[in-house]
Amino acid sequence: MSCFDLAGIGFAYPGQPPILDGAALTLAPGERLCIAGPNGAGKSTLLKIMVGLLKPTSGRVTAFGAERREEQDFHEVRRRAGLVFQDADDQLFCPTVAEDIAFGPLNLGKSRAEALTIVEAVLARLDLRHLRDRITHRLSGGEKRLVTLASVLAMEPDVLLLDEPTNALDERNEARLIEILLSLPQAMVVVSHDADFRHSIATRNLRLKDGRLA
Repeated sequence: MSCFDLAGIGFAYPGQPPILDGAALTLAPGERLCIAGPNGAGKSTLLKIMVGLLKPTSGRVTAFGAERREEQDFHEVRRRAGLVFQDADDQLFCPTVAEDIAFGPLNLGKSRAEALTIVEAVLARLDLRHLRDRITHRLSGGEKRLVTLASVLAMEPDVLLLDEPTNALDERNEARLIEILLSLPQAMVVVSHDADFRHSIATRNLRLKDGRLA
């Protein structure tokens, strides 16, 4: 069973021509699917449609074996598919790194002790323990990128959706990110302008142009 199956997806922002026009993709378990395309092609829009943050004007979203249409249909999808936004500041809102990472598990019903255990495990896995008690808004851009990934991984998703994950990363942290992603079992959809990065992680590549994936 595929993790996601999108068919005939159309979408237009109000007063604008269609940005997606028949886009389709299938994501298999364990696959690392990279999507490239020009600015404004609709790559970020597509990721938001996958988790129900935007509603397509046409087409069908099937996730984890069930068609998803209404807002309530996407509650399970958002628990099982973790979206890392292009701008880390859209995702980090707690005072400290540890609190930001704990937020998701607590929201899923974990106890405080369970959430803190998850925080320690994720920070150790990503080699970010030195950031545990740092004030989130004082982190560098690259540190914020890695913390947003940690906050999503803390929710133990089945799928990762990553929007330009190398933004603001220096060479060392980009290499670390590649190492992390290659070690993870989750299926992924990765939007990236960075051709070298895509080459390093992709099991399959698609390009979004003129509203369609090819």
